[in-house]
Amino acid sequence: MEGLNHSYNEQDIQILEGLDPVRKRPSMYIGSTDSRGLHHLVAEVVDNSIDEALAGFCNLIKVEILKDGAVRVTDNGRGIPTGIIEKEGKSAVEVVLTKLHAGGKFGSGGYKISGGLHGVGVSCVNALSKWLTVEVKQNGKIYAMSFKRGIADAPLKEVGCCDVTGTTVTFFPDFEEIFEQNEFNYETLRSRLRELAYLNSGLSIEIADLREEPERRELLRYEGGIKQFVESLNKNKETVFADIIYGSSDFVDSEGRDGQLEFALQYNDTYNETILAFANNINTEEGGTHLDGFKAALTKVINDYGRANNVLKENDKLSGEDVREGITAVLSLKLQEPQFEGQTKTKLGNSEMRGIVGKIVTEIFGTYLEEHPKEARELILKSITAQKAREAARKARELARKSALEYTTLPGKLHDCTDRDPAVCEIYLVEGDSAGGTAKEGRDRRFQAVLPLRGKIINVEKARLHKVLENEEIKSMITAFGCGINNNFDETKLRYNRIICMTDADVDGSHIRILMLTFFFRFMPALIERGHVYIAQPPLFKASRGKSEKYFYNEHDLNAYLDEMGRKGFEVQRYKGLGEMDKDQLWETTMNPATRTLLQVQMEDALAADEIFTVLMGEQPELRRQFIEENARLVAELDV
Repeated sequence: MEGLNHSYNEQDIQILEGLDPVRKRPSMYIGSTDSRGLHHLVAEVVDNSIDEALAGFCNLIKVEILKDGAVRVTDNGRGIPTGIIEKEGKSAVEVVLTKLHAGGKFGSGGYKISGGLHGVGVSCVNALSKWLTVEVKQNGKIYAMSFKRGIADAPLKEVGCCDVTGTTVTFFPDFEEIFEQNEFNYETLRSRLRELAYLNSGLSIEIADLREEPERRELLRYEGGIKQFVESLNKNKETVFADIIYGSSDFVDSEGRDGQLEFALQYNDTYNETILAFANNINTEEGGTHLDGFKAALTKVINDYGRANNVLKENDKLSGEDVREGITAVLSLKLQEPQFEGQTKTKLGNSEMRGIVGKIVTEIFGTYLEEHPKEARELILKSITAQKAREAARKARELARKSALEYTTLPGKLHDCTDRDPAVCEIYLVEGDSAGGTAKEGRDRRFQAVLPLRGKIINVEKARLHKVLENEEIKSMITAFGCGINNNFDETKLRYNRIICMTDADVDGSHIRILMLTFFFRFMPALIERGHVYIAQPPLFKASRGKSEKYFYNEHDLNAYLDEMGRKGFEVQRYKGLGEMDKDQLWETTMNPATRTLLQVQMEDALAADEIFTVLMGEQPELRRQFIEENARLVAELDV
């Protein structure tokens, strides 16, 4: 190949020193260089402060997004050690921030239980930051040090005196050379910090965004711990019974190491399961042995109780899927020497935890069912109903899999693009045939596809899987995307890199958009996690005077413009729907990549949509009326 050196010898072998491996392959250490990886930097710094809290030396953590876009994390823990490490000839602060696999989490006695294990977290943050400063308050003195792209400006120096202890790390990510996104999202950070506050009852976590005027500041502190966490997750949902089942137990593993398990669960009347599993405060999104043990114990306890109390026949058996329908649970495991898979710690691998967690959950949950026969019977009957629907759901899943992965016939109403490279293609989901027709005429057919959806798609919170997948609009989306759903999801089969929800700018448009996002959140969450889902922002008003035309997305901006320019002679048009625009207007305001506004949907946005959806689609007319009246507030929650 042209440009390739066909000789291969010792001169081609490179040795990356210091933090160079992190800058060369950042995704290996933080998962990605997109929004997810960017926000993971903050998590790495905060996790060190949380470890201080677990050790009993910290009760306040502050996280601030500064005006220039940097992040400052402050805690009142013991402070990073400031003494000189003789072997390195440098301060412990410098070693921790510049050496991979250096830290206090390797069994030296600094920490008994911690989320940090590999000694690379904060050094990775340093390596991937344009600049970073650290201030340590310790032994009555204040020490400071600064770095640029992981390289120290000067050794640690004493800069003042104090009578408290703690650490402050301030960093500005390297947006120029490393990260694709150039700013932090307040809600994304708040979501993670909120989890930590729930998992550590009594710990105060303050988050602030100093970029806003007035600045946004919030104190997260939850005395109710994970019980309160479950209560918040089930907010606006109808619960099967009022109790939140809670259990906590200390344990000793086979090596004689202490640990603790804490869990809380409650059932609601939806058809989805929400189980959040944590190990040493780390959200193990891919699960692991602790989650396996928890699920197995639930299934065993419910089956054993049902047969022992003649609710189930001797040969009947409920599956794990049946018994977890409608469950909301939080599982928090604290253990020494956890084995995480990878630096981003998304899965726990300690095999012994499967049995330990299963034994504890079996004892506590089994005792609850014995002491609450009415609730136990209700739960088992709910599981039996789920079992009866499971076979129909299996057939529906198979149908959906075949439709998405095998059938070559695309939906008849899909106006597809001509390019077949998914990386450059995008699809607009629009409401109604009228808007679909305008979008079809106004698009660039080379890379833009249009799929009109008729009316509001099915309420996925109030329908079982087979009913959802029988819905024509749902089937059209699944087939058009080509990537399947749930366990059959395959990103390599996705036909479009961008899926754009383009609904009207009014209340009903907001409603339909929320329905779409909730469907993605429940059935295709990976589309959101991997940055494929967007919201288009069509204008709501056009103000014209003579040959001058200007578009506005809300009434406030319109009125401000009219007041500034003088209202005389202006004609204002309010777009009730996209179908009222001609093709040129729709292209210029909403579909032209050079002028349009697209908001990339984050998981937190989708979760907010799911919560709003639960309220407005709860078959409660009064709540529906409130949604219409308070639409601006609700949509603001979604479009943070």
